[in-house]
Amino acid sequence: MKKIYAVILTLAIAVSAVGCGKSSKPEEHGQDGVVQIEFWYGLGGELGKTMENVIKEFNDSQDRIEVIGVQQSSYDETKKMVQAAMASGTVPATTLLGYDALNMFKGRGVLEPLDSYIEEDEDFQKEDYFETFLEYCIDMEGQTIGLPVYGTTQVMYYRKDVFKEAGINPEDAFKNWQSLAEAAEKLTVVENGETVFYGWEPMYDEMNLKDIAYSNGGDVLSEDGTKVTVNTPEWVEAWESVRKWIHEDKIMRIHFGGDGWEYWYKTIDDVMQDRAAGYTGSSGDQGDLDFNKIAAHIQPGFNDNPPSPYADALTCAVLSKASKEEKQAGFEWLTYLTSAESTAKFSMKTGYIPVRKKALEDEEFKKYLEEHPEAKVPIEQMEFSQMNFIDPTGGKILQALADAADLVEIENVPAQEALDKAQEIGQAALDEYLSTQ
Repeated sequence: MKKIYAVILTLAIAVSAVGCGKSSKPEEHGQDGVVQIEFWYGLGGELGKTMENVIKEFNDSQDRIEVIGVQQSSYDETKKMVQAAMASGTVPATTLLGYDALNMFKGRGVLEPLDSYIEEDEDFQKEDYFETFLEYCIDMEGQTIGLPVYGTTQVMYYRKDVFKEAGINPEDAFKNWQSLAEAAEKLTVVENGETVFYGWEPMYDEMNLKDIAYSNGGDVLSEDGTKVTVNTPEWVEAWESVRKWIHEDKIMRIHFGGDGWEYWYKTIDDVMQDRAAGYTGSSGDQGDLDFNKIAAHIQPGFNDNPPSPYADALTCAVLSKASKEEKQAGFEWLTYLTSAESTAKFSMKTGYIPVRKKALEDEEFKKYLEEHPEAKVPIEQMEFSQMNFIDPTGGKILQALADAADLVEIENVPAQEALDKAQEIGQAALDEYLSTQ
């Protein structure tokens, strides 16, 4: 099962240890009345360095607000830290959240609605945000409870030299998942009964598996929203194929466990250090990859179906328990962080998708795309991607799917058994939710 970083008590101690989330009084401000606010974010590697640079640029751009970045090991840890902070009553002004965490906090009084701040800001251009990403930040009442910072979708990264030496045309290999499995079998190297070079590495967790099931015609819920449908033949066929490729054919593998993004970077290292021919990863991996060796490709479909990947937004929010001054300062920081200029720079450094339309008109960004064709792949994939599943139960269905993915990918449990269990747990959670509506 996925590692749980700490229980709430431990998290509360951690919050106290870093001094996070002070509800500032005037005397707690920095020198000359500068408002200091904390911004929590769970980014590592090149992403973490890029965020540090954006924070510094904002602080250097004006003398009224100082953003203090507090880094966690992952999005999930940030979510748990925010939960602990809310329980303790001492919170950061702002935080970076995955769409699932933002959805989990909806309606709980955790997040400050931003509509009044937007209305008072004459320069704010809400219509310039891509609707695909902004939609994640709108709650059931139509309130804006966050802003998208960058968009992400999972694409295929492969070793150009390995494919070429094996005589494999990438366009043929990525025709569908079945053709990729055939290519992976040719690329896999076995020595003394052990696989020493893998043909492909899907990224661990349920997200990549969901994309494959979506392509095969699977849906999480029935059309009327009353039934959890994650154990239909479309889901089972897709997930069972991945289980077989990993555990029986041994032409693919996953890394899992460790702290934060450790499993993710181990997967990348396998490809960069000649232990695998390619992997499925985030558009945001591009800052950590060497594209002299690597190329990017959109996801394949499953069987004869077109690909149906998700594209979701990493979002930023203001915490409702912060002081009035902190919340205003937090909103100003978030407008800078999500500006067309910032999102274009962030995309060039990391590979994530810009969230602002004007970013695509930026001359520097257009030149960058011409010089870096790999950066076009996530943007092109976004054009036919779908929104990720928004869990009405506050994450219980998604957690059931995550646990099912662990059973399939790690424990070699047949997909039907794992998904039947997920369906049962998810349906119980959905029934409970619907009974309250």
